[in-house]
Amino acid sequence: MEPAMDVTMSKEEEARLVRRIDRRVLPMLFLIYIVAFLDRANVSSALTMSMPEELGLTGQQPNTALAVFFVPYILCEIPSNMLMKRFTPHVWLSFCILGFGVVMLCQGFVKNFGGLVTTRFFLGLFEAGIFPGSFYLISFWYKREEAQERFTFYFCSVIVASAFGGLLASGIAEMDGLGGLSNWRWIFILEGILTIVVAAIAFFWVSDFPAEANWLSQAEKDFVLQKTRGEESEKLDGKVTMADLAGFFKDPKNYFGALMYFSVVVPVYAFAYFTPTIVRTLGYSVVQTQLHSVPPFAAALGLCAILAYLSGRTKTRMPYVLFSAGILIIGLALLMTTRGNFSAQYAGICMVCMGAFGAGAIVICWYLMNLEGHKQRSIGSGWMISFGNTGGILAPFAFLPRYAPEYTPGYSTCMAVASLGIIVTLCYALLVMRDRRRMARGASAGKNGHTLSL
Repeated sequence: MEPAMDVTMSKEEEARLVRRIDRRVLPMLFLIYIVAFLDRANVSSALTMSMPEELGLTGQQPNTALAVFFVPYILCEIPSNMLMKRFTPHVWLSFCILGFGVVMLCQGFVKNFGGLVTTRFFLGLFEAGIFPGSFYLISFWYKREEAQERFTFYFCSVIVASAFGGLLASGIAEMDGLGGLSNWRWIFILEGILTIVVAAIAFFWVSDFPAEANWLSQAEKDFVLQKTRGEESEKLDGKVTMADLAGFFKDPKNYFGALMYFSVVVPVYAFAYFTPTIVRTLGYSVVQTQLHSVPPFAAALGLCAILAYLSGRTKTRMPYVLFSAGILIIGLALLMTTRGNFSAQYAGICMVCMGAFGAGAIVICWYLMNLEGHKQRSIGSGWMISFGNTGGILAPFAFLPRYAPEYTPGYSTCMAVASLGIIVTLCYALLVMRDRRRMARGASAGKNGHTLSL
């Protein structure tokens, strides 16, 4: 149904409402993904401890365990978005969080490679809906010009988790032998308990879609629906059909959007998983390695904030995606061409993190806000992130131990993917320009006046 009536607010009243939405919607989702990403990536810290020896991991088994996570993660993202719409976000997301918290706790007690692979598989299953579902939810709370800074804020949870994971692991490394358990087991146990606590909080604090939000008055709900073109109220009750899926995949922009995200995911996961391993090749102890893994992610956080501000003010995305890709390529070039030069290599690691993470939030916002309505965004957020996360299967095999300390195949793979990212970004932009010209001629204007941004 449409909003009950036109609701007007002064600029001051609207600003207060937006600030209230920011406080109610974003912090809980931010916290959820911090624990989700910690649970996913903390195995990288465990692998620098005694985990490989205790579990008898050999050859590519650690990399296989990393990659297994992405099989259910990729397959279940679109179905998860559909289930979230059916059960409401606060129910579905808290259930998923509880599931991966329990699995993470169990991972602290595995005895062999089989147990590790099993827990990683179920971790991917329960985490599948968190990232795309959160972006899907956020997209219905803000106008396009408001969205970039909010998408970036949420995406920065990945960076904070990556940085905090190193700090947390450096502290837990000192717990070796406590309670008769190795330090790497305590990483999984403590983070699993933390996740279960967050799941309980999430049930009460995750916000639903605007039309369902019981913390807003009816007038405030109507105003939010109006300013976001009424898409939610028009689309929420409609089920996604095979015809919707077929129509979605006929649009070539959706393939280029997914490839853009893929080009970001490969270096993001490669360095999220292997920054501690790469830093350790520079000659640090376990604790020093974890601590030196933090600054690259802090630099990435700073760049993300700057790019979000500029992108929001200029209402453009493409220049900032290309700028970030340039930083990523320069960082990879430094890592590939400098040997034995600590300063240059460490600067390269920082630039890779800055470029990959800097592009990520902008790519997601650009693509999702160009989609119209619940159906397109439900399919599109799951599709983009599931396809992109096939890069999570590739990334663990890019930095095999036998390639240390040069890691030439890993850096070369990331360089090729980053170059692909520039090409597909330009292709996506050309298709957007084509469709904008069509809309200007009145041939394919959206039902609600939906326009596409560059």
